[in-house]
Amino acid sequence: MRGLDHSPLWCCAELGLSRRHLVMGGEYGGTDDPEYIAMNPNRLVPTIDDDGFLLWESNVIVRYLSQRYGVDSLFPSALDRRFDAERWMDWQATTLWPALRPVFIGLIRTPLAERNPIIQKAAEDHCANTMRILDARLSNRAYLGGDAFSMADIPAGASAYRWYTLDIVHPQLPHLERWYADLTQRPGFRNEVMLPLS
Repeated sequence: MRGLDHSPLWCCAELGLSRRHLVMGGEYGGTDDPEYIAMNPNRLVPTIDDDGFLLWESNVIVRYLSQRYGVDSLFPSALDRRFDAERWMDWQATTLWPALRPVFIGLIRTPLAERNPIIQKAAEDHCANTMRILDARLSNRAYLGGDAFSMADIPAGASAYRWYTLDIVHPQLPHLERWYADLTQRPGFRNEVMLPLS
């Protein structure tokens, strides 16, 4: 496995998969190397090589690993439960991450002198409203997909870690807080996701 994205690493931990992790991207470089571009033309992380099968895009990697190695654990075999999980994985990529990304970039990657407090506050408010959707979903279930932890919880859980770690005002969202506290008890989450933000 190559990359700094935490969702696939957490997925591997949940499945008990052994792996070789090559850290690349950002300050570590390597994504512009011809060898890496041949595997991932986007020059982004993560990319996996599973016995010669190359795959990129974080949530797709989680889906693949879950189906290949975790049917009826991470990957629901019932069609309705599977697509319920897939829906929340897509929601994380298309709604949650676009709301969280400007907050993250503004606080972690933008020098203090270059920050715009009005834009930053608007981004934080928008992100908090998006997190309210997660809180509502979790109001009557233990996990995003129902009573059992599944692949649906992995991308959203990694995003929740970033949000809760940022030095911003977090509204009280009791269902989200309960779910997040549960995730922090999972060894894979603690070891692969709960790392310093960069």
